[in-house]
Amino acid sequence: MVLGTYKEAVSARSTDSKILDVSQDGGIVSALLCYALDEGIIEGAVVAGTPDEDWRPIPTVVTSADEVIAAAGTKYSMSPTLSALKEATRQYGLEKVGVVSTPCQTQGLRKAQAYPFTRFVADKIKLIIGIYCMENFPMASLDTFATAKLGFDSLQDASKMDIGKGKFWLTKDGEDSGLAIKETHGYEQAGCNICMDYVAEWADVSTGSVGSPDGWSTVLTRTGDGETVFKAAVDAGLIETKPMDEVKPGLPLLEKLAKGKKDKNGKERDKRAKMGLPLPVEY
Repeated sequence: MVLGTYKEAVSARSTDSKILDVSQDGGIVSALLCYALDEGIIEGAVVAGTPDEDWRPIPTVVTSADEVIAAAGTKYSMSPTLSALKEATRQYGLEKVGVVSTPCQTQGLRKAQAYPFTRFVADKIKLIIGIYCMENFPMASLDTFATAKLGFDSLQDASKMDIGKGKFWLTKDGEDSGLAIKETHGYEQAGCNICMDYVAEWADVSTGSVGSPDGWSTVLTRTGDGETVFKAAVDAGLIETKPMDEVKPGLPLLEKLAKGKKDKNGKERDKRAKMGLPLPVEY
């Protein structure tokens, strides 16, 4: 299956106006973390925190709904999020930890859980929320998009970043400027070109905007834990849902992009293998 194994696919969004005001799409990541914290399912979470003045993501441990909301929004440069896991479990003393991760980071987490020498940290991970990711950009690439391609004086002028409708978007003074995705090719992190996972197949819950209308997110519940938390948040009225077959463009677009990444990057992996270059071991 190009989307990996999952139990249910729905289109969803948070019902909390505070979350929707700062969220990238439907605010599902923030809504789930806030619910899990409030219910004691997790004691804190490791996230890509609020960027500093040049949009560089900062690995952050959050332990309250206010901190979750403060860290909301997608960052398009790699955050070394997993580096904060030791801080969460040792400095903060958390026994039940949530993590928001990209597909590659999610695989790393599952591998850590599988190997006993990481048990003192990995066995405290209780919820993994994966975010859809086609590719990620070094900070220098984001600077190039802003200044050389979109005419900004500085990347710091942007108040929001987004990818959708075939473009990379930067928002300045309430106005959106778009750069065609094809113009971003070649600027991504080198490792992104051999990643086969678009939809965080190993997460408890995966989410992203593709397949759902503006302001909504497509959610794939994958594990029993993920399904339980998501349904509980829905039952509590914190998240509203629609069946995927009632929204456009629906799952076909998500499946198309997931397959496209596997096909394209599979060819790159084969090319590198023939050259004798090392490749990551799939989980």
